[in-house]
Amino acid sequence: MLLIAAESKTKLVAITIVFTLLGVFLAFFIKPTYSARALIMPPQAPQSSLSSLLGQLGSLSSLGGGASSLLKNPADLYVGILQSETIANQAISTFHLQDRWHTKSMYETRKRLEGHIQFEAAKNGLIEITAKDDNPQKTSDLANFYVDALYQMNSTLAISEASQRRLFFEQQLSNEKSALESAEVELKNTQQKTGIITVTGQAQLAVQTIAQTEAQIASKEIQLQAIRAYGTEDNPDVVRLKEEIATQQRQLSTLEDNQRRMAPGDTQIGATQFPAGSLDYVRRLRDVKYHEILFEVLSRQYEAARVDEAKAAPIIQVIDRAIPPDHKSGPPRLLIMIGFAVCGFLLAYGWVFLTYTMEQARQTPAVASKLNRLRTQLTWHRT
Repeated sequence: MLLIAAESKTKLVAITIVFTLLGVFLAFFIKPTYSARALIMPPQAPQSSLSSLLGQLGSLSSLGGGASSLLKNPADLYVGILQSETIANQAISTFHLQDRWHTKSMYETRKRLEGHIQFEAAKNGLIEITAKDDNPQKTSDLANFYVDALYQMNSTLAISEASQRRLFFEQQLSNEKSALESAEVELKNTQQKTGIITVTGQAQLAVQTIAQTEAQIASKEIQLQAIRAYGTEDNPDVVRLKEEIATQQRQLSTLEDNQRRMAPGDTQIGATQFPAGSLDYVRRLRDVKYHEILFEVLSRQYEAARVDEAKAAPIIQVIDRAIPPDHKSGPPRLLIMIGFAVCGFLLAYGWVFLTYTMEQARQTPAVASKLNRLRTQLTWHRT
């Protein structure tokens, strides 16, 4: 094989030079590429006022833990936001990319944009935004656009989430306020009807205990409703809350059974020995206590939601804004020239070797006869 190459060295060198020159031409003909990088630090999932409050309320503490577990890796979350079609469409509109690249659809433009912008969540928790373009200024502008768009999107989402939570608790609080007022009116009417002003002894303790248990059940049901907004029925928190609600409902049934056997102000005599009005008064009083406790819990949750809504969105800190690059990042001209030179040499050597093999084959009568017949079959004859 070396002998073949030596005999055809002129052809090998000539073809290799031609391909090398072609590589040089293409390397310098391709527009240079510039890269600009922006570096940001996403919010580190600070604890909200609602989460702090839920930590203080024993019956609702798990909601705070469930919410915070959603943001174990903030960097990945914000990279996902950066890759959204919403921000991509904004970039296409801002920089008129569809006209600049002469693409026919937004889908095609977004696909091409993916080759010009990269996002990386580093192990240190920072996010790198790298833009590539043939214009240094537009390269840095594109990277900085994504920084600003992420900040705006983060603020919008934070305000929306806080507002929805505030509206949820505001509605719950309004309903509970109406229920409390109705319960107070019913209690007053019962007092006027029965002449009973208050209860003492074990009956008073039973009323307080039952009201607290009912309020805890209602509180857990509100918590369950909130978790279902982002979790399924198979969510561990949903399953746990259902079990806790069922347990407390059984406890409530036991307390109610005991309360039925107890008359107001007496720890020894059965309730059946007292007028029905006394039992009616106890029930009305229990309703008022229940709504008072639940109204207090919802008031705290509502105030916490208002504080979160008033707070600024978690701050995205910009470590490095992109600046117009002063050096090219591509194309790798030397590699292009070397690649074309190697390809040229290999193609030339293959052509020389194939030519030599065909010449050797023609010297064999049997092979030469077959080649002649093949050439005859492939030749177009004029009619």
